[in-house]
Amino acid sequence: MTTAPTRPAAAQGSVGTAHTRVEGRDKVTGAARYAAEIPFTGLAHGWLVLSTVARGRIRAVDADAALALPGVLAVLHHGNAPRLVTDYPGLLGVPDPTAVVFQHDRVPHAGWPVALVVAETPEQAREAADTLAVHYDEEPHDIAFSAARPDSYPADGHTPATTEKGDVEAGLAASAVVVDAEYTTPEEHHSSMEPHAATARWDDGRLEVVDSNQGSTWVQGELAGIFALDPSAVRVVSEHVGGGFGSKGVRAHQVAAAMAASVLGRPVRVVLTRRQVFSLTGYRSPTAQRIRLGADAGGRLRVLEHRAWNQTSTVYEFVESATGPARVLYDAEAHRTSQEVVRLDVPSPTWMRAPGEAPGSFALESAFDELAEKCGVDPIELRLRNEPEVGPVSGLPFAGRNLAACFREGARRFGWAERDPRPGVRRDGRWLLGTGTAAASFPVGAGASTAAVTAEADGTFTVRIAAADIGTGARTALTLVAADALGTAPERVRVRIGDSAFGPAWIAGGSMGTRSWSWAVTEAARELRERLALSGEIPPEGITVRSDTTEAIGALARKERHSFGAQFAEVAVDVATGEVRVRRMLGIFAAGRIVNPLTARSQLIGGMTWGISMALHEEAVRDRATGGHYGADLAGYHVATHADVPRIEADWVDDTDPDDPVGIKGIGEVGIVGAAAAIANAVWHATGVRHRALPIRPDRVLTAGAAGA
Repeated sequence: MTTAPTRPAAAQGSVGTAHTRVEGRDKVTGAARYAAEIPFTGLAHGWLVLSTVARGRIRAVDADAALALPGVLAVLHHGNAPRLVTDYPGLLGVPDPTAVVFQHDRVPHAGWPVALVVAETPEQAREAADTLAVHYDEEPHDIAFSAARPDSYPADGHTPATTEKGDVEAGLAASAVVVDAEYTTPEEHHSSMEPHAATARWDDGRLEVVDSNQGSTWVQGELAGIFALDPSAVRVVSEHVGGGFGSKGVRAHQVAAAMAASVLGRPVRVVLTRRQVFSLTGYRSPTAQRIRLGADAGGRLRVLEHRAWNQTSTVYEFVESATGPARVLYDAEAHRTSQEVVRLDVPSPTWMRAPGEAPGSFALESAFDELAEKCGVDPIELRLRNEPEVGPVSGLPFAGRNLAACFREGARRFGWAERDPRPGVRRDGRWLLGTGTAAASFPVGAGASTAAVTAEADGTFTVRIAAADIGTGARTALTLVAADALGTAPERVRVRIGDSAFGPAWIAGGSMGTRSWSWAVTEAARELRERLALSGEIPPEGITVRSDTTEAIGALARKERHSFGAQFAEVAVDVATGEVRVRRMLGIFAAGRIVNPLTARSQLIGGMTWGISMALHEEAVRDRATGGHYGADLAGYHVATHADVPRIEADWVDDTDPDDPVGIKGIGEVGIVGAAAAIANAVWHATGVRHRALPIRPDRVLTAGAAGA
């Protein structure tokens, strides 16, 4: 027996203090193993074969030559693969057919999985996959996305397709100033540092998968549905993840690995190549957006209308809810938003960092800059004049709205008061200089989760929760939260995550992970602390308390819950070459209580860096003839690199959510929201030319400059 530990004085207030990552040493020394690095006895390797046509049927799969090669064990395709459940309930209550592979002969897009070659080594599997002959009956395909298509339709998806109050047309007619503009954003890809990988094995009817994902219980539930298993018969382990950004849910490679493992009776690993990731793991849909704003001469809104279109596949509807910011940031007497989708012969889009808010904020915040110019009002003052008292669409009260504080602090630190509002007047040699700003918001939520906290006999504590650390620092944040709730030092807390055996927990997505998991950990830790105070002794097996936040989260009052931020950017533009350089950025955020300032600042800076990438570089282009990508790799798909990233500062104002036990909101996605708009607005201020299409490439700068000359 051991006496219950007491809290040392040095441990006061772990939450809110900077703390290096608890797994940092393991990662930099290579001790941390990722999904494709964990050894298995008898491991076989699968290689996916993807369609080379964009639409049609598979007429035949000629596998004889591939099967004759050394080391080849099997070739799975629609003609011989095990039958799966195709109508299982997915995460949002609807099945996602994109993961249920080899069940039919239809090809809905280029890069659709048509076969899996399994061999003793990855090299043998790849060679055999290159040898496999797949014959198609090709059909005409359509990948042409635009808002003008007559076959677009309202998308209910996971958000209302339309919201409306007041008379938009009458409001516009009565407005002294009107902005009516269209904006576009391209297809964008996650490009996680670690490509997707999974290893599956079966043991007496039970399926175990070692994976790289954003939620082990999420993947567990989906695989259980696909393979008609009870969730208790599926275990998914995902200890370390090298980035996800929304892409690492259930995909074809996990299902294919599990199918092959059942056929061969041995473990099978499937690792996607970088090019395959571009076809198989989702992307941010391109958007077309139309904003109409009507205001009085002083810039007070009478009308706010935001219409948005995105593409989706023919097999699964995904809505890029770009109108989200317009439903939150500003109010008007007449307010309308609508969301439409276009079905095309393309892969299914999916969640990507700040889904909806990232492209939606570009359009809305660019339009607000245009309105400020027309009204002759400072862009920050215009936003402050249109601060809503309650949710513009919902009518619900805000659970904290410190956007104005973000703008005021950001303006002070950025030197906004010295800004000359006239465009095209500042120079530095050949460079035209400009500054811009934009607002940021992202919804705050919490998902029901369970956690177990054990007081060990040696005086330490172990936390078990099926959380996912996709590079965000979740392990470290939960260590600090648990330490405070237990009244001990972080060094005496060990957090284990990424195992579906620990029980249900929310995914690492929607900026809800740390908030959801911390809630569960806090509840379990507080109850454990009470039990320890009563018992006074810890048996050799320890004392464990388990929590479930389902009831507590279900009882939350309905409010508008969001993190907010103000983005600032300074750019330099060479109109002779079209080059745009971001010189500095500042983001000030109101994102609840910050658990670990060290990793929080990294998260926010990472989002802002992605905003540079979004504004100036990222653009996946499809070949109309083949339906496939040009340059589907990190050489052809441009992202911001070190040379593109200037001095970036991220900070926050005091903020909290009184309804959350730790005061957390969320920081994972708000950092990218508004960043591209701030840069685009700065480009206008530098040149006097407005760019309504991303990315702002050099050729577009040159063309726009020639048109405006």
